[in-house]
Amino acid sequence: MDVRFSWVDVFAERPLTGNPLAVVPDADGLSDERMRAIAREFNQSETTFLVRPDLPGADHRLRSFTPGGAEVLGAGHNAMGAWIWLARSGLLDPGRDAFVQQIGGDTLPVRIVSRGEGGARVAMEQAAPRFPGPVDARDALAAALALDPADLAADRVPEVASTGVAHLLVPARDARAVDLADPDPARLRRLLADVGAEGCYLYTVDTAGLPPGVDAYARFFNPTVGIAEDPATGTAAGPLAAVLVRDGLKREGEAVTVEQGRAMGRPSRIGLTVGGGAVRITGSGVVVAEGTLHL
Repeated sequence: MDVRFSWVDVFAERPLTGNPLAVVPDADGLSDERMRAIAREFNQSETTFLVRPDLPGADHRLRSFTPGGAEVLGAGHNAMGAWIWLARSGLLDPGRDAFVQQIGGDTLPVRIVSRGEGGARVAMEQAAPRFPGPVDARDALAAALALDPADLAADRVPEVASTGVAHLLVPARDARAVDLADPDPARLRRLLADVGAEGCYLYTVDTAGLPPGVDAYARFFNPTVGIAEDPATGTAAGPLAAVLVRDGLKREGEAVTVEQGRAMGRPSRIGLTVGGGAVRITGSGVVVAEGTLHL
């Protein structure tokens, strides 16, 4: 059985930056077990499979798996990369730019912003923001991240937030503190389980030393699904943008830019807007490889 795939660098303007994603089209003939095995073979943070939708109005259904076999139900780089591939594949009506994707039991709108020769730019909505509440574990969080409590921001509190997937947002004092983090996976995994979060988004809104136009700098750790660090995480940047607007640090409808991945040598820019009860995420990407699995 031959299974074709493509490799997409997501939230990237050029190859070998951003967050890499393996995309497997025409995946209806693959069992869940085979999808998980393929995701394990690629060993990237996520692999996305395109299958026929089973909800009314959906144009494409996406199923994404981590190397550990967990299915990802949020709309982040896993979905962005699939639509970048679709925009470059010739499978989408060139006269149409609005589509609907199915992820799990939800349908979410997607818009193809541009289809350039080298890549594409895509905008999509995430689920409505939810803010389950603050987390009173400052010292434990600092210890799990190998930081001093003073490295965490004094004027903001850690909290769980979600636009499809619940993540723990941890505010740091500055970019240096973000870069200093060296998480203990077991310790962080226990803490995340205690607060009902999947991953940890360590961020700062101190823009001193950050590139112009960047509103927050972040790193993402997700030991609960076997991801040591991820270079670009849309399902975490979305809740962060919602929190910044809720707290008055950004205005509703104003562009929010999150930089991530610098510590991994894969700088990524994630664009977001928050308004009308929805979070919209925008990103570009390039298809960098294509191949065939011989199974």
